[in-house]
Order: sequence, then C-alpha cells, then structure tokens
Amino acid sequence: MSVSVAIITMNEEHNLARTLTAIADFANEIIIVDSHSTDKTHIVAKEFNAAIFEEDWKGHIEQKNSALAKCTCDWILSIDADEVVSPELAKSIQTAIKQNDFDGFIIKRKSIYLGKQLNYMWQPDKHLRLVKRAKDPRWGGYNPHDKLHLNGHIGQLNGDLLHYSYISLSDHWNRMIKYAENTAESYSDKNKKFHIYRLLINPLFGVLKSYLFRLGFLDGLQGFLAAASKSVYIFLKYAF
Repeated sequence: MSVSVAIITMNEEHNLARTLTAIADFANEIIIVDSHSTDKTHIVAKEFNAAIFEEDWKGHIEQKNSALAKCTCDWILSIDADEVVSPELAKSIQTAIKQNDFDGFIIKRKSIYLGKQLNYMWQPDKHLRLVKRAKDPRWGGYNPHDKLHLNGHIGQLNGDLLHYSYISLSDHWNRMIKYAENTAESYSDKNKKFHIYRLLINPLFGVLKSYLFRLGFLDGLQGFLAAASKSVYIFLKYAF
C-alpha cells in the first residue's frame, strides 16, 4: 500500500521543512498545491521531491479538493503546512495501512500555541485525515473550517498531529479576523440565517465551554489568550 501526502501552501517556508521531514520516511508521493508563494516555499518543497502545482486561491475547501484529485497512491494523508506528524502517529499510520481494516482514520490534533502545547484548549480536536483514495474522499464544510468526508468504515489512530498554529499573538489575531470574515461569507453563501441571539450569547457560551468546562485554564496564560480569542472570533463571524 502506498501513501500520498496532500498539502496546500502559500508562503509557508517557515513551516514546510518541519512538516515534510516528519512524513519523509513513509510518504511515497507528496502533492503540494501552492497559491503563488513569494518566499522559499518552492525551494523547500523541491528538496523533498514534492510535486508542486501553481493555482490561484479558490478557498480552503476547493484548494484541498484540488490537491486530493492529484494524488495517485492507495492512501491519502491530508495535512496542513503547519502540522507535524509525531513519531508515534507516523508509526500508527504505517501499521494501519498494512492491516488495511478501515477505509479512513481520524487523527487527534494538539496545538502548539505561543511556544506551549495546549492539552485542554481547542480540545477535543479530532479530524478525518487518512483516507483510501478509492473511496472518493471529498472536502466540504464551511471555509475556512473545512471537513473531510468519506463513505466507509472509520477508525482512529494513536499519536498526535502537532499543529504549530500561529507564530505570534498578532499573527493569530490578524488571521482570526480574516477567518471570521471568511466564515461569515460561507454562511451567507449557504443561506445560513443570522439570529441576534447568536451574536449576544454564543461568544460568552464559547469561552465558558472551552475555558471552564473543558479546563482550558489549566493551559495557563496561553489557555487564557486562546479562550479570549475564541470569544472574539465567534462574535466577529456573526457581526460580519
């Protein structure tokens, strides 16, 4: 059984080498759909013999589906350029493919936020990422919160996918505003109706759920900052 790794990029030179190094031992094919990077993303990708395709940005869902369509191996691992397969997860992927008992696998993700791994905030964070190409996987959901879909038997892998989420607090907040606007546009495109109570209540409920009920406060200062940003994000997406 062979494995394709599908990644979308745009100016990811600071992340990409770390990501590709972690999958180099088991990836038979690396497919990168790049949106006209102006940094050294292409140079890094070529060092790992990745196949690079230049395409205009169409949105997270559309871009990731384009990467899926270019994969030729039996299995596809779809990850982001800022995600790193842990050694335990790499071993679990290889074992699962050899056993071939499922059509897809859910992977647990842990975020590295401002230099610290979060064990409570943004948890549980589980995603379908390893799929059989023959089962016709497709990305859906709302941009930028895409979701991989597959009709088949789904298992779960051991080990974590480490998400090196933001390089700084300003990077986080700038992207958060952009993501909130993108989500609002996706809601509008899919005729999801606006309700004033969501604008007023959901931000408060969101921070209470993540910071108190799911013990986000145990992640210290980083946990507090992540919880605060989540509340603002929820408010902004409905405001937009």
